[in-house]
Amino acid sequence: MRFAAIATAAAGLSGLAVAHPGGHDAMTRAELTVKRSMYEQAKRGLSACSSKLDASGLERRAAERRANAVAELRAKRKIKRDEATVLATDHNRTADGITEDTPVSELFASNGTCVINPVSEFGPFWVKGEYVRTELVEDQAGVPVLIDGQFLNAETCEPIEGLYWDIWNCNSTGVYSGVVASNNGAGTADPGNINSTWLRGIQQTDSDGVAQFSTLFPGHYSGRATHTHVIAHINATQLENGTVTGGNDAFVGHLFWDQQLIYDIEALSPYNENTIEITTNADDSIFPNEAATIDPVFNYIQLGDDLEDGLFAWITIAINVTASYSESYSFELTEGGGVAVEAGSDIGGGAGSGGPGAAPTGM
Repeated sequence: MRFAAIATAAAGLSGLAVAHPGGHDAMTRAELTVKRSMYEQAKRGLSACSSKLDASGLERRAAERRANAVAELRAKRKIKRDEATVLATDHNRTADGITEDTPVSELFASNGTCVINPVSEFGPFWVKGEYVRTELVEDQAGVPVLIDGQFLNAETCEPIEGLYWDIWNCNSTGVYSGVVASNNGAGTADPGNINSTWLRGIQQTDSDGVAQFSTLFPGHYSGRATHTHVIAHINATQLENGTVTGGNDAFVGHLFWDQQLIYDIEALSPYNENTIEITTNADDSIFPNEAATIDPVFNYIQLGDDLEDGLFAWITIAINVTASYSESYSFELTEGGGVAVEAGSDIGGGAGSGGPGAAPTGM
């Protein structure tokens, strides 16, 4: 099938969050059925891309790029790890039949995970105006992660060059930078947090539709599973000050992590300083709806024997480049620092009513 039909369905679904502030928890059975149908059609349509991606060499280059990135990270951190140990580790790839004899080209193949327009909420804690950069960690502590993302045109199966990938997540103890709100960390007791920029950034994709970020594994907060936010800006322009403007937001999504990996990392410091109960993927308000028909979970491998050595994670995302979703945000980074703005209501819920440590739905 053609993905134009998916675009129509996705555009219609963007209005569901308007009718039901707070997003997925309030969606009716009929609405969920429509959304799930969109995912199923998209998944079937994407399978037609497989032969084209293989013939173009995109799969081969992706495998080589990811293998080289892992080798460079291990060399930089002086980590020694043999192939058998890597392949014997649970990388959330068991369903693919990974064994010690699996070649690198298969282990790092980009078609292991592919997400197609899982239109989610922007969330009230997206900060507009973040900088184009690769290094996002700044002074934060946690498990380092190099994220490799590849964006494909769902209509043509071609890589999307020049897309601006916007990514952000909370820190190891569940706090978002650039935000001062009662349901984010210390809330109004930490007014300076509005000027912070850690774990937020934007990168432009190359000719293979690829961009990478050096960041940290996200922590957790009340009511949401551990996740990473993603926005894809199409036809945007980079300004002299290192930010982007214009274009259309063709993709808004939440990406997730393997549950056992979450448990293992949450046992480490400083993640274990957070005493808020962990919400599992199964109990999340967004994950089950996406995972019913697509795979919104990062593939990953450990860089060393210990999780503290870091992870290399990758995902492929196919999107409808003509889709456009209205932006919704409550904070903006300006030349003078962060500022609070009146939240839009096109996509996503408003600030929730939870106490400290709680988070609004859709965040």
